[in-house]
Amino acid sequence: MSPDADAVARTFYHRLFQLDPALRKLFPESLEEQGRKLMEMIGIAVGLLDRTSELVPALQSLGRSHAGNSVPDEHYESVGTALLWSFEQELGPAFTPDVREAWTDLCVIVSNTMREAATPQLAAEP
Repeated sequence: MSPDADAVARTFYHRLFQLDPALRKLFPESLEEQGRKLMEMIGIAVGLLDRTSELVPALQSLGRSHAGNSVPDEHYESVGTALLWSFEQELGPAFTPDVREAWTDLCVIVSNTMREAATPQLAAEP
């Protein structure tokens, strides 16, 4: 998406903490490594879109780890909003309605899969 993924990550966390300041306490003081992990996971998700048999287990594992870190379910919406805003800032005019829709769809897939895995009673249902 960008030659400067670190800038996208910085923009994302800045916006996320503007939207939901309570989230700041869930992250380490320095966000550099966290930002790299975020951008790496986004890259993996995009790369695996056509291989859901690999994507879903990766997202489920991430969802379970977030549940272990006490990430409240309601914060997923703030994350999605901040991500889309960050992508729009980075892509500028290239962030067309079709691009927005594609990123929104990916955010929904990621969020729903992670939330279901983080909630034992939902993950156990068929």
